[in-house]
Amino acid sequence: GDLWLNPARSLRSSRTFFPLHGTLGGQVVPAYSFPSWFCLLAAMAPGKENVSLLSKLYYLTVMTLVAATYTVALRYTRTTGTVLYFSSTAVCIAEVIKLFLSLGILAKETGSLSKLLTSLRENVLGSPKELLKLSVPSVVYAIQNNMAFVALSNLDAAVYQVTYQLKIPCTALCTVLMLNRTLSKLQWFSVFMLCGGVTLVQWKPAQATKVQVEQSPLIGFGAIAVAVLCSGFAGVYFEKVLKSSDTSLWVRNIQMYLSGITVTLIGVYMYDGAQVIEKGFFYGYTHYVWFVIFLSSVGGLYTSIVVKYTDNIMKGFSAAAAIVLSTVASVILFGLQITVPFSFGALLVCISIYLYGLPRQDTTKIQPVEIKASKQNLINV
Repeated sequence: GDLWLNPARSLRSSRTFFPLHGTLGGQVVPAYSFPSWFCLLAAMAPGKENVSLLSKLYYLTVMTLVAATYTVALRYTRTTGTVLYFSSTAVCIAEVIKLFLSLGILAKETGSLSKLLTSLRENVLGSPKELLKLSVPSVVYAIQNNMAFVALSNLDAAVYQVTYQLKIPCTALCTVLMLNRTLSKLQWFSVFMLCGGVTLVQWKPAQATKVQVEQSPLIGFGAIAVAVLCSGFAGVYFEKVLKSSDTSLWVRNIQMYLSGITVTLIGVYMYDGAQVIEKGFFYGYTHYVWFVIFLSSVGGLYTSIVVKYTDNIMKGFSAAAAIVLSTVASVILFGLQITVPFSFGALLVCISIYLYGLPRQDTTKIQPVEIKASKQNLINV
């Protein structure tokens, strides 16, 4: 799944939309895409006006660290060690964890066990059409999450982090086509700048000297391309479903995760079924693998706070900082050799993220102020 950087505004039919970098591997936090965590702490935290700048910086720092750590940790688990775990099972477990978390939050929202059971009976068991409707993003998110593992098995974390920013123009295009929104000229300019930066990064990908496993940059880039397409479509589709009724966000998440678990289990059977039966569902799991799953499932707790209490400019800096941190970690852990095209391309991507997140000028609010000022000048004269 995907995390939206500005869910509150997008769910209110705002004309501004800004998605996060592939932050947490597309885990609906993710993800990286975590649609399930849109308003996670909205009812449990103070209003935005009561949050100090220091608190905002703290939340933003933690989100940046989580985003960068997830990418680097996932890359580490896919390129080190002699025993490789089944990525399809990791995606499935993450869906199960998110389902239980959503059930817990819905229980807190309803206030009692009887109301929780009534809500589940009416909206889940009694709404097969809604389950079928949410199965669409479930399938797409399952593909996206698995593509993240494929991509990080073949590309360095820093290259992945930069290239995954293509989800921004992809999601923007989907909002224009599916939700009839518009982008400003500056946003369109930043979209083309971002695509140019990613092209430079992929023109001559940076190589990691300490990684000995066989890799295919072409397969890695193809996996990212599929992931960003899935991210854009599924995220906007999920938003459209949310806006089509007053059903609780957590009920929608539960519907989606039930379908997601089914879809991912089918994926496990299709791609790794024989080996899972022979070696076990948790074959190859280490503390690092569980850490990746933890970041994928629970990282949205911090991300949701950032969504509520920071603006697009700060989130843009967070995405850029995650790219820088991933690059530094890749140099230290994987012996990444930085090239000039990579450096310049990454810089263009960071600048484009910042430009895309700049607030759009609202001329309807400027004109009354100017008129009032003119009247006051006349009175003074």
